[in-house]
This record gives sequence, structure tokens and C-alpha cells, in this order.
Amino acid sequence: MILLPIPGPAADSARRRPAVPGDRSGSDRGASPVELAIVAPLIILLLFLAIQIAAVFLARSAALSAAQEAVSAQRAYQAPPGAGLAKGNAFLTHTGDWLSAGAVDEAAAEADEVAFTVTGRALSVIPGVTFPVSQTAHGTVERFTVDAG
Repeated sequence: MILLPIPGPAADSARRRPAVPGDRSGSDRGASPVELAIVAPLIILLLFLAIQIAAVFLARSAALSAAQEAVSAQRAYQAPPGAGLAKGNAFLTHTGDWLSAGAVDEAAAEADEVAFTVTGRALSVIPGVTFPVSQTAHGTVERFTVDAG
């Protein structure tokens, strides 16, 4: 024989949790959506901040790489004038949009040294805010010398 529970007040009280002294679980109803509404904008702000920081570092890396490419091209043995500028600008055109309005400039250098500075703006996730980027690379010009020994 199978016994089925009889619905009624006795069955309802048996389904409820026993009361624990100090338990106020009934007063916390709806707390999770409110907490989420307070915390969600902060989480989204931190996410955008992390993306912006990564974009600035990628733009700095692209600028430094373009400056190093320009220095490497210009310091080569008997490199024609302007070889570094051409190589640096070609590098910037192929790097993508991490560095917008990027420009390669030949910095003032001595006769046996060459230096290039790349300036531009990092990609911005925040409208109306710009992050300027500037990186410089230096190198010694290669020359053929004869050892007088």
C-alpha cells in the first residue's frame, strides 16, 4: 500500500525550512538584482578601461617598431637619404589603426648617429579623449673602416 501526503496546513509547514534564530532570509528578497544594478556599471567601466590601456600599449609598441625600422633602414651601409623615413612610413601603413595619424620624423642626430621619432594618437574607446603617443629610436650609422694594425 502507498501512502500519499495529504495537502493542507500540516503539509505546508513540513515543506518550509525550520526557523533558525537570527535568520532574516525573508527580508533579502530582490537583493541580487539591486546588487547587480549597482555593480554592473562598475564592471563595464573596468572592462573599457582595460581595453583602453591595451590600445595605448599597442599604439606605443607600433610607434616604437616603426621608429626601429626607420633607424635600421637609415643606418645601413651607404643608405640613401630618406630611406629611413620611407621604411618607417611603410611600416606604419601596414600596422593597422592602433596608431592613428602616425608620422615619422628624423630627429636631430650627430654625423655618426641616426634617430627617428614616431608620433601619433592611440585608438580611443572613449569618445572625445585622445591619447598621444611618441616613441624614439637611435642607432649608429654603419661605416666601412680599415684597421690600421
